[in-house]
Amino acid sequence: MLDHVFTDAISALRDAFEAAFLERQPFEEHFQSDVLLGDLTWETSYGLPGEENPPRVVAHITFDWPSWSQTAYRQWYVEEVLDRLPAIEIEIVFRVQGMAAPMAPARVFAITPEVSPLIGDGRLERAGVTAEVAYGDSETNDPDHAVEATYEGLYELAEAALDDGASTLLDDHFGALGGWIAATLVKLADLR
Repeated sequence: MLDHVFTDAISALRDAFEAAFLERQPFEEHFQSDVLLGDLTWETSYGLPGEENPPRVVAHITFDWPSWSQTAYRQWYVEEVLDRLPAIEIEIVFRVQGMAAPMAPARVFAITPEVSPLIGDGRLERAGVTAEVAYGDSETNDPDHAVEATYEGLYELAEAALDDGASTLLDDHFGALGGWIAATLVKLADLR
């Protein structure tokens, strides 16, 4: 078993999603390492229970553990010196797909707040809304429309969260994300 604060954060978020009754999308979870830069990336997707595959509404979540965070964490772990708090870069993309007609971005802006609930000492900020049109294998097919709202931010890890995984701080901080993501997916699913 890998014992690392980054995997502890992933576990805390999974627990939050489970508590919010969200379902992980099959084959949509990836854990990658950038061998040139040293960054770690975890990606997953969750949706509402009972959705078809692919789901009409889904949240794509990305956690990045940059090499500078690993350096700060290692310095704290080995030398017990914390000059800079390690951080996880977070991106959450809410997606509504399979629509027969385009949706006005103003409708998405109206139900997605500018910032997320508090996660530790910070919040994720809405980076924008994107509309998409996808055509099938010929121009005679009806296009599929999708819209996405993206949130980005940085979660700085408090020293208490770095200890040994016994702290419930990560569970407390990421617990709010599960309910917020579930509520946002329900609001997006209600859009017609």
